[in-house]
Amino acid sequence: MERRSFPALVAATVILFLSATAQPAAGAIVEHTFIVGQMNMTHLCKEMLVTVVNGQLPGPVIEVTEGDTVVVHVVNKSPYNITIHWHGVKQQLNCWADGVPMITQCPIGPNNNFTYTFNVTGQEGTLWWHAHVAYLRGTLHGAIIIRPRHGVSSYPFPEPHREIPIVLGEWWQMDLQKASMDIKYSTADDDPSAATINGKLGDLYNCSGVKEDGFVLDVEAGKTYLLRIINAALFYEYYIRIAGHKFTVVAADANYVSPLTTDLLAVAPGQTLDALVVANAAPGRYYMVASPNQPPKPDFQHPTFTTRGIVQYTNENHSNGGSSGPGAEGPLSRNLSVVAPEMPDEHDTMTSYYFHGKLTALHPSRSLPVPARVDEHLLIALGLGSVCKRGQSCNRGESEETFTLATMNNISFELPAATAAGPLLEAHYYNTGSLDMLRELPDRPPRMYNFTDPSLIPSGPREASLEATSKATIVRRFRHGTVVEVVFQSTAMWQSDSNPMHLHGHDMFVLAQGLGNYNAATDVAKYNLVDPPVRNTVLVPRLGWVAVRFVANNPGAWFVHCHFSFHLSMGMAAVFVVEDGPTVNTSLPPPPADFLTCYRKNNPVADEFDIRSTKSEIPDVTGA
Repeated sequence: MERRSFPALVAATVILFLSATAQPAAGAIVEHTFIVGQMNMTHLCKEMLVTVVNGQLPGPVIEVTEGDTVVVHVVNKSPYNITIHWHGVKQQLNCWADGVPMITQCPIGPNNNFTYTFNVTGQEGTLWWHAHVAYLRGTLHGAIIIRPRHGVSSYPFPEPHREIPIVLGEWWQMDLQKASMDIKYSTADDDPSAATINGKLGDLYNCSGVKEDGFVLDVEAGKTYLLRIINAALFYEYYIRIAGHKFTVVAADANYVSPLTTDLLAVAPGQTLDALVVANAAPGRYYMVASPNQPPKPDFQHPTFTTRGIVQYTNENHSNGGSSGPGAEGPLSRNLSVVAPEMPDEHDTMTSYYFHGKLTALHPSRSLPVPARVDEHLLIALGLGSVCKRGQSCNRGESEETFTLATMNNISFELPAATAAGPLLEAHYYNTGSLDMLRELPDRPPRMYNFTDPSLIPSGPREASLEATSKATIVRRFRHGTVVEVVFQSTAMWQSDSNPMHLHGHDMFVLAQGLGNYNAATDVAKYNLVDPPVRNTVLVPRLGWVAVRFVANNPGAWFVHCHFSFHLSMGMAAVFVVEDGPTVNTSLPPPPADFLTCYRKNNPVADEFDIRSTKSEIPDVTGA
């Protein structure tokens, strides 16, 4: 096998991308190198070996202008199979760069490299990148900031003094590989040990009496700051407050929204929010608090962790609305008391419901109008179920004879052995016929029942009669241009979690949400067809539903899944395959010349949810 040099590999990838894309980006080429490796980090008096990019947690920020082309060289020096997903980037006509192992590409093996090339045409705002391999995105993630082509003065809101990424995450005092395997095989319920803001635990945590460092934001009185908030956590939606201050939400998932002034934000895993904060409080120090929510009992109760940073005024002589000037004092003394906000109860999920329901698109909307015609309707029930460990018959109801799975319409996602030859996207592109053998995601659940009946949450005979499920590679195919309406319905099967559902390659119009069971006869009348928010990750409320609509106009194989990592690892996922359109400009180009090939012997990299690997099993997969 001829092995190309790393520069030659990059050049070939860039040339192919620019020649294959129908409308090459007019902007600059922004280039990054991501070295994925391991380093020791110490928190809470314990040293942990952590997998990170370029020795950073969070990882590097990618800052670009709309229309730019992004080139990221990923060099994998970790012991794990790796892919990077560019969360929210539409990847128009470029599904090959979406970064989902064995769906769009083969993983990058240890001691190997791969170059991602994509453009950000037609998008502005805050997105993010993360590993798409089991729980490793808990430490492999970072922000993507896309600014307007005509400069920040063209923002549809007042130009901020500064822009600050705020990445919410979790600190795990355990091996994330083990946590992933534990949940996949129903052997343990592992939990994080702390919450973080920009990788810092904050002063609610201490090690032998010494408080952990926290994130500090220095502000000047009277100035406006744009917080680019990303929930990179594996487990929880978070509420955010800054004592004495209000937010004005101006964008969500890189789509502008009508300005919403509020003192509290709710952001679910996978989601981003852009919010302006004016430093108009009395000079002092104020806590920025992020606290999670979870369903109340009888749901299983996980330990929850709150984190906080500090917003501090840099000049104590400022009056409200003032600014620094000659003779000003220095930063405020750290001995001054810090004002803390009151946070919602951890079981208060209704505050989240109302927050998400208030968002509307910026009017007049910069996005396309909501399509009035709907070609296909799907009702997708989200819940838990079980399969027998041996044979077709077993005792149900949290029995040791079963594995617990997460499902979409009573099917739990798994990859077929056939993908040993390559990812599903290749099978689709080359029309091998293997996709025709896969199971189709049905229009609705196999059995209609009272999905949100709370009596189903604890294990019992009624729940046991409904929990039997199956494992399969579930795919739904759409003709190019199909308008698809999906109602995501949460269920009470063993739990009443909300579900942050993420669709790759497309944005969704969020038409309506509700509590209880969706009823088309009455709920269609609630649809907002004028200015619904547009998102790539939508939170399906606890014991409720969300109706979304999207146009399947981006050819490829696109993952749709819950962004709670435990639900993804347990199989709450499917693949939406979008067919080519009638022209070259609506058809998927061929894969890059140096596209990764999978190592076939024993198929060690075929499981999307298995991050284990050894150097001896996986050869150099970057050669042509």
